[in-house]
Amino acid sequence: MKRVLIVVFCVIALCSLLAVPLLLQSAPAPAPTPAPSDLQRAVENAIDFFEESHQPYEPYTLLMLNVVYRRFGIAAFADALQQYDQITDENPDQAPLLRVFRRIAEYNNTLKAGDLQAVKDEGDRITAPALYCDRLELPSDYPATLEQAAGLGNYMLTHVLLASIWIKENGCEVPMPNGFIEGIYDSSAVLISGRYPVVNDLELEAAAFLYLAGQGALVDHAFVERVIAVQNYDGGWLSSSDKPGDSDWHTTILALLLLLHVEFPANSYPPMLAPASP
Repeated sequence: MKRVLIVVFCVIALCSLLAVPLLLQSAPAPAPTPAPSDLQRAVENAIDFFEESHQPYEPYTLLMLNVVYRRFGIAAFADALQQYDQITDENPDQAPLLRVFRRIAEYNNTLKAGDLQAVKDEGDRITAPALYCDRLELPSDYPATLEQAAGLGNYMLTHVLLASIWIKENGCEVPMPNGFIEGIYDSSAVLISGRYPVVNDLELEAAAFLYLAGQGALVDHAFVERVIAVQNYDGGWLSSSDKPGDSDWHTTILALLLLLHVEFPANSYPPMLAPASP
């Protein structure tokens, strides 16, 4: 009997030893954390991209650079709002819409009569009401608009995510189904595909907005590694890393926002929207 037990024990032990390597092979390896030196270098190169570019700034990029300045103290972008105002003054045809979104950088932003009528883009119709929800009454169908837009996915989904950030920061209440916001976070994370080497503008928008919403844990390190790896020679990012061309303003500011949050993790940050003056 004793000999039988010894044999059984040996068989079990042998099977265990054989099973462990198989389990290790089938289990996915944890995504590596970006090397601090690579991350820091990518951020510095992206800042240089904006500092050294001789092309006129895309105006809405300046508003996001203002967010970078207020949230992370990047002194190079301290005058972003002043540059935005200069572009507004020089482009009267665009001025009404530019004045609407100026509130990102100026709490007491003043609108002129008819400015809100310039909000015609579908994405802007989602975000602009949230931007002023503490000052102006939301449309009665706004909750339904958010639900419908979220269901469309892609940039409409990320605009709903951005609107949810502004609604929260403005202290507004919008009646939504239970779990709606959590669903927005999860759906936005799905947009960030970890299976392909290509990094595109939509993925970066979802990742950057998730960090702005305090949901950076939903963005895996593997995606951040890919973002660093496909940075363009000039410090910017292409709108899609598999298509040749020039670095894109919109894509690059999103990548910079993402990487700054990764480089400087914190339990809380200054709000995305400029707060009221004390």
